Amino acid sequence: MIRFYNGKTLRFDGGAHLTADEVWTDGGEIVYVGAPGKEKGAFEREIDLGGDVLMPGFKNAHTHTAMVFLRSLADDMPLDRWLSEQVWPNEAKLDEEAVYDLTRLGILEYLSSGITASFDMYVKNEANARANIDSGFRTVLCAALNNFDKDVENIEREYQRFNALDPLVSYRLGIHAEYTTSIERIEYAASLAEKYREGCFTHLSETRAEVQACVERYGLTPPQLLDRLGFFRYGGGGFHCCHMSGEDIALFAEKKLWAITNPASNLKLASGAAPIERMRKAGVPLAIGTDGAGSNNALDMFREMYLVTALQKLATGDAAACPAECVLEMACVGGARAMGLDDCTDVAPGKKADLVVLDLQRPNMQPENNLVKNIVYAGSKENVRLTMVNGRVLYERGEFFVGESAERIYGKANAFIRKIRQL
Repeated sequence: MIRFYNGKTLRFDGGAHLTADEVWTDGGEIVYVGAPGKEKGAFEREIDLGGDVLMPGFKNAHTHTAMVFLRSLADDMPLDRWLSEQVWPNEAKLDEEAVYDLTRLGILEYLSSGITASFDMYVKNEANARANIDSGFRTVLCAALNNFDKDVENIEREYQRFNALDPLVSYRLGIHAEYTTSIERIEYAASLAEKYREGCFTHLSETRAEVQACVERYGLTPPQLLDRLGFFRYGGGGFHCCHMSGEDIALFAEKKLWAITNPASNLKLASGAAPIERMRKAGVPLAIGTDGAGSNNALDMFREMYLVTALQKLATGDAAACPAECVLEMACVGGARAMGLDDCTDVAPGKKADLVVLDLQRPNMQPENNLVKNIVYAGSKENVRLTMVNGRVLYERGEFFVGESAERIYGKANAFIRKIRQL
């Protein structure tokens, strides 16, 4: 068992609030949260928080982890050119080994940002899953069915395989996007949703042009079209959701579909800003993702949280819009629920030991007026002291414990970049 004591615990039962509880983990589970002084167990390690805060890890609810190889290689371009000129041609050069090594690199960045799980939509899922398992990291793989897939039925095989492979890996149904997926293939995904009583996810209403083209083709917005085809019959949601009509928002609220916002990526690609405050007030479930490092370029949940709230304040002209407490809950709890990780939502007995310690002994965390607000408005990766996934400390004070040295992982990533530049 591992004991965390002498600090603050940030919990989310009934909203974000702080306690003076100590926390014990055993294996991959939290087994005790309560006052100090209880009869002690046999601890393999006792971690003195020294006044720092222990909290649930952030959940990156939309990403393409191995896309780290495109970081700063495909910048300052609009989305359509970014995809057609840089992303798709370079992704065609990826093999299993590259996806494995690049996913390992992305995981290091997640850990140093206090992220304990990823909702990862990318290619070569076998290598992706293996990289997460070998690193000890938690991931939810998302299907990305599109018109380029030669084997349409592979997503059902993946659904069955990855939901039974390892406790650190699970799998959700989905398509890449309406504009890359035929009606027939969308209907196939919807048939799997019906068969398995599962929600479906997709890139959705990311750009104004995407929405306009869908309306021109079908007379419906992307959310309305997908709903008409049965895609959302058992829930799910959309990544980005920048250009949502009032009817789209009402649909998401009625069906409790997840709107997963990616503000840094959407700003950098000039795609737009999701109407988070309107959706929040309408009762739409919300979560936050980084998107891939090819368009962000950082996998940093602190930056995303700040942008979520700051953009809503600007868009609405209301400095009270999208308060910090709501944003922090989106990052820690909303993401977990969107991904189907209901046992990763809080610091509570029976929950998974996916935890983060934030260092408060830094200038940006002082004075301690309101810790919850300060995490969102002033927090940064420099405050991440420790990241634990499934009861294992994978990152602590700048060091990684993922079964391979960071230097070796960096070397492999750079070797792949040199290789593709020569092709």
